[in-house]
Amino acid sequence: MILRTLLFLAMIGWVHGQATPSAASPTPASSPKSASTPAPVASMETSELRGFDEYPEAVKKLINESLALTKKNLTYKFGSASPAKGGMDCSGTIYFVLRQAGVMDVPRSASGQYLWTRKAGTFLSVISRKMDSYELKELKPGDLLFWSGTYATNVEPPVTHSMIYLGKRKRDGKPVMFGASDGRSYDGKSQWGVSVFDFRIPKPAVKGTTIPPSVFIGYAKIPGLDGG
Repeated sequence: MILRTLLFLAMIGWVHGQATPSAASPTPASSPKSASTPAPVASMETSELRGFDEYPEAVKKLINESLALTKKNLTYKFGSASPAKGGMDCSGTIYFVLRQAGVMDVPRSASGQYLWTRKAGTFLSVISRKMDSYELKELKPGDLLFWSGTYATNVEPPVTHSMIYLGKRKRDGKPVMFGASDGRSYDGKSQWGVSVFDFRIPKPAVKGTTIPPSVFIGYAKIPGLDGG
């Protein structure tokens, strides 16, 4: 009688109180959530950049190194400057690719990278909040981009984010950049990790909000990068 009861329980999918998997249950790979989850990062080819063949050779090398990282599916990982850890943060990504390109004296932090370019005399400040501002006329592919206010910090100066300007896309002329982020977008889709992103100047903060605004503060030629 006991053996017959156990056989009956196994047939209906219960043994020792645990359900056996059903053939009708979706696997993780075929579940709606998995199917609709966007890729964490975006990439592109150098052939998609307007005028890439005319970029200085050192800038071509830097951008090739950068875009190669976007194909490794690296996440955003605070405190990391090594792809071997599965991800990197914003300044860690810049630190890594610049050292790969032979610029060995690049500082590790975004604030340090900003001061580095200031001391080298290559930084250009941007006060305008418009993409067609004359203040951006000197912006070239391979330049470093800087923001403040992306997160709360006691670091002085409070520069919190850095990326590399890639240039403009051939298909629509939109400016794009490379780096690591935990929420910026590319073609209207949020990306999370070491990726290609749309380059936009953040809009002013909305009145009544308590979140500090992210502010684009300027750009700089990379000290020590030939042709940069």
